[in-house]
Amino acid sequence: MLELEEARERLLATIPPLPAESIPISAGAGRIVAETIQAPMDLPCSDNSAMDGYAVRADDLKNASAEAPARLKVCGENPAGEVFSGSVEPGTCARVFTGSFLPTGADAVVMQEDTRLVQRPVTEALISESIKPFENVRFRGEDVKRGALLFSNGADLNAAGMALLAALGIKQVRVHRRPVIGLLATGSELIEAGEPLAPGKIYESNRVMLATLLERAGAIPRIYPLVPDSLAASQTMLEKALGECDGVVTTGGVSVGDHDFVKKAFEEIGGVMDFWKVAIRPGKPFVFGRCQGKFLFGLPGNPVSALVTFLLLVRPALLRWQGAASVEWPAAHGTLAEPLANRGERRHFMRVTADAAGKVRSAGAQGSHMLSSLAKANGLVDVPPHSNLEIGTGVQVLRWGG
Repeated sequence: MLELEEARERLLATIPPLPAESIPISAGAGRIVAETIQAPMDLPCSDNSAMDGYAVRADDLKNASAEAPARLKVCGENPAGEVFSGSVEPGTCARVFTGSFLPTGADAVVMQEDTRLVQRPVTEALISESIKPFENVRFRGEDVKRGALLFSNGADLNAAGMALLAALGIKQVRVHRRPVIGLLATGSELIEAGEPLAPGKIYESNRVMLATLLERAGAIPRIYPLVPDSLAASQTMLEKALGECDGVVTTGGVSVGDHDFVKKAFEEIGGVMDFWKVAIRPGKPFVFGRCQGKFLFGLPGNPVSALVTFLLLVRPALLRWQGAASVEWPAAHGTLAEPLANRGERRHFMRVTADAAGKVRSAGAQGSHMLSSLAKANGLVDVPPHSNLEIGTGVQVLRWGG
């Protein structure tokens, strides 16, 4: 039986990144960058106004006061998206708007609210306060300098990153391909939701849960029909799924029972098991194997065991498969609001709820079949063997968001 860390390292060392592909940045959310991206230009690309107001020469306002406001001739208007053809000479100003390029000659912008217009032979702006040079000005390149590193190979692309690339005129980005993962649930007792519940049968629930987790991890799930407990059926469906997908996640059929056929069926079609059994609770019976460049992740059938092994082992493997530089699971510090106890021989990943204040409580009964507490939980706490964690103990909560 492997320790969790060894099992994870063996997974990560075995799985190579998938090839890269070019996609529009509009489709880049959650994808893993497969190139080094540098800024092709300065951002902003020119000095510009940070607000609506008047572009001025700060020196013209150095003696301005409420009693003796400065009078500046309005020499023109420069809307955002246009380039002012003239220049701001001493004693003049130009109407500008947020994002307007700063006119030649100006070195500051007075807020519209601090300005009063008067109509004389020419329009003048009355300004009753001095201003510092470059006040309310956004400088060329102050956000990003041309040539600056934006993303390294393996970085995660989020919505803000997509906006940054778009602002720099970048339309396409190279990312690692998303793995297509076949999803199989085995068990003669299983039936689809909506069918009449015959004696001895239960509704299958793992595939919908795992499909969601696969998508969150960047994979493309492909759900296959339920597989009855037989060697022939298991072999046929594994062969089909591995032929059509990059890898397969199974639930059920990986323990030591007389009707657990996944491991045997996998070997019958030429698969080689890398390891089986991990020293965690829940989720000890976990299978990882290879077959002609494809991978098998065999999860237990109990729903909590399936979720825990997915998050601890399959999720980091999927991220590495997509070239991610970091595969760590988001964790947050919390404080126990009630005790947690583990009297067993294996470390126990207990379902908990962590509130906005960081108070952590058990989500309920911890049996590996208990979906009600799983549905209430938003994280796991790793409780060592033979331990009691008292109220007030600081813990790391591995968050999956419910």
